[in-house]
Amino acid sequence: MVSGNISTENFFGCQDTYERSIYRSNHRKMTKLGSLPSEWDVLPIGDFADVTKLSGFEYTKHFQYLEDGEVIALRALNVREGKLDLSNVKRISKKVSNDLPRSKLFAGDILLTYVDANIGQFALVDNDEIYHLAPNICRIRVGIDGTSYFLYSYFRTAFFRENISNYSVGSSQPTLPMGNIRQIFIPVPPLSEQKAIAQVLSSLDDKIDLLHRQNKTLEAIAETLFRQWFIEEAQDDWEEVAITDLFEIRDGTHDSPKKKAVGKPLITSKHILDGRLDIDNAYLISEEDFDKVNQRSKVDVGDILFSMIGTIGLIYLETSQSIDYAIKNIGLFKTSQHPEWAIYTYLWLKSPIGRQFIDEHKSGSTQEYVSLGSLRSIMFQVAPTDTFQDFNTLALEYFRKMSLNFAQIRTLEKLRDTLLPKLMSGEVRVAIEPDTKAA
Repeated sequence: MVSGNISTENFFGCQDTYERSIYRSNHRKMTKLGSLPSEWDVLPIGDFADVTKLSGFEYTKHFQYLEDGEVIALRALNVREGKLDLSNVKRISKKVSNDLPRSKLFAGDILLTYVDANIGQFALVDNDEIYHLAPNICRIRVGIDGTSYFLYSYFRTAFFRENISNYSVGSSQPTLPMGNIRQIFIPVPPLSEQKAIAQVLSSLDDKIDLLHRQNKTLEAIAETLFRQWFIEEAQDDWEEVAITDLFEIRDGTHDSPKKKAVGKPLITSKHILDGRLDIDNAYLISEEDFDKVNQRSKVDVGDILFSMIGTIGLIYLETSQSIDYAIKNIGLFKTSQHPEWAIYTYLWLKSPIGRQFIDEHKSGSTQEYVSLGSLRSIMFQVAPTDTFQDFNTLALEYFRKMSLNFAQIRTLEKLRDTLLPKLMSGEVRVAIEPDTKAA
């Protein structure tokens, strides 16, 4: 137990008294991270951070989404797997945002979803653009520099992800009340150690983000190349070919295999992220169910996954040689049957003509979908063989570089995810550089 008075600089700016040292002792195990270092504290979020949300009154009275709004209003769907997903945003006017200063967002703010199926999703605002809260997410703001990343890193631990629902109330529509969020207990090292831990983890994240940005650039070049060669310079006399003459198009299982504690991942549309699959958060099914699903829709290297239901048009090209998952309600383009068409098909689906095709073939009112029959009706306008081969030669080099980057990303992610629980529990300590600045 840490006793006596401790400088307020040591812990998130919290006041420290003898009573608090007794409080710490009583709650040391609340994080379930094992035996913490003796100089670490355990505190509820509300003791060191401001937790707030946009009230229903503020939303109904002031909010109006505008196509030309200057400020992005972040909703629950924009907070996904620890990141901000800005692929589908709403905007409000700068005036409305300025009139609601309590719920404006800035770099360093942590967002947490608190309602329904998305409960417990979180993200860090890591750029200088000003955002605003919209319904169903709350803002957690730590007032001390260098500590937001530490708190964000704790949210990434398996214990937090697996146990956040313990703080929710209600069954038909689970909710995390603000008061309950403020009572979530966090391990709190001295401030200098928080910053050191955050620096280790953020440096790994920076390297991962850099590789992702490189891949986005490489893919954008390939997309531009495709658009120029096969859309802008397409010729009327090019032959048309049915996609089903090149390879099969199937879909994943429509069944709902029982969830297992140990087994194989079952991937759905929500696990198709930007350039990767979120396999870690897929639920597991038995070996028997896995084999049964794969009799219908086994994914092989070179195949393309396509989200057909709900959020339509998420696309993933499988380049890994080690595939150990099954799919549910996902379109499967078996481009592995004709590999030279894999990159062409992937880029066609992402191109303006592919997007137009998807928009024109959507059905459903409560939940949109694209049918398997529609996907099988795709027709390609085929360029001369030498043009097609020249394109593949160029595009394959871009995708080869992307594949190498993805391999490095997976290595760095594995290192980060191995270090994360050890750093957050004090099992691995970070050497702290002495402060050489003049007093």
